[in-house]
Amino acid sequence: MKDILFSVFPSESFIDLGLFQCGREQCKPSHSFGPATRNHFLFHYIISGTGMLMADNSKGETQTYNVRSMQGFMIFPRQINTYIADNNMPWEYIWVEFDGLRVKGLLETAGLTPDTPVYHPRKKELREEMLREMIYLTENPDSSPFHLVGHLYLFLDYLVRSMAALQVTSGSTLRDFYIHEALEFIEHNFQNNISVEDIADVCGLNRTYFGKIFKAAMGKTPQEFLLNYRMAKAAELLTLTLLSVSNIGNAVGYNNSLHFSRAFKNIYGVSPREWRNQNKFKHPDK
Repeated sequence: MKDILFSVFPSESFIDLGLFQCGREQCKPSHSFGPATRNHFLFHYIISGTGMLMADNSKGETQTYNVRSMQGFMIFPRQINTYIADNNMPWEYIWVEFDGLRVKGLLETAGLTPDTPVYHPRKKELREEMLREMIYLTENPDSSPFHLVGHLYLFLDYLVRSMAALQVTSGSTLRDFYIHEALEFIEHNFQNNISVEDIADVCGLNRTYFGKIFKAAMGKTPQEFLLNYRMAKAAELLTLTLLSVSNIGNAVGYNNSLHFSRAFKNIYGVSPREWRNQNKFKHPDK
């Protein structure tokens, strides 16, 4: 095997769970990466060897963790981090970068947070299944988006269920309930002319307090989240359907196609038509 195997998946075609990159590398002694930040969640699993992770916690304080084979570490969006291979036993690791609507909540359920980023598996068989899924993703980058996301769901399932800190959701806080209600409302009404006030009303909260707890939970303001959700839905439709740009704009809550195109370009950096040309889904039978 080569020292490094690496694939990038530029298309953000799925909202609930999306794959951005994956790879595998046998690092040289003292090889380091960072300090850097990521836009998405990035999980490394250590196949062999050992190394050190330095990452900011929720208070912005840099913490140091020693990580060895059969463990792993999660890097969170916008978290400053550096990781370094051991000089004597440099690690070989495999990684997956992903994101999605409820990823943050799932990881918190498993006990993975910026304050506890090290993966300590409890169940060997589930850890091994998780590794198999990571290897599959790394070795099959040309599979269809649906196929890859299916295996990404399996990876995340094994990751969460193998964690020692796994807890059932019955211990959810009241804040989690409000966020769940808000997300449900957005998912079912994003195509309508809804406002942040409408979402807060569904939760029975005032707009200011709702905005505060929503940003703390999701990392975005309600306005930012709603805009990104609509544009991600639009990107999905542009990639997977033949609907016109105007019809897709209507489908995600924009009656004015010009306003829709501007909003889309602000998020993705290209117009809807350019996105479609760059990210056309190729059906297996064609």
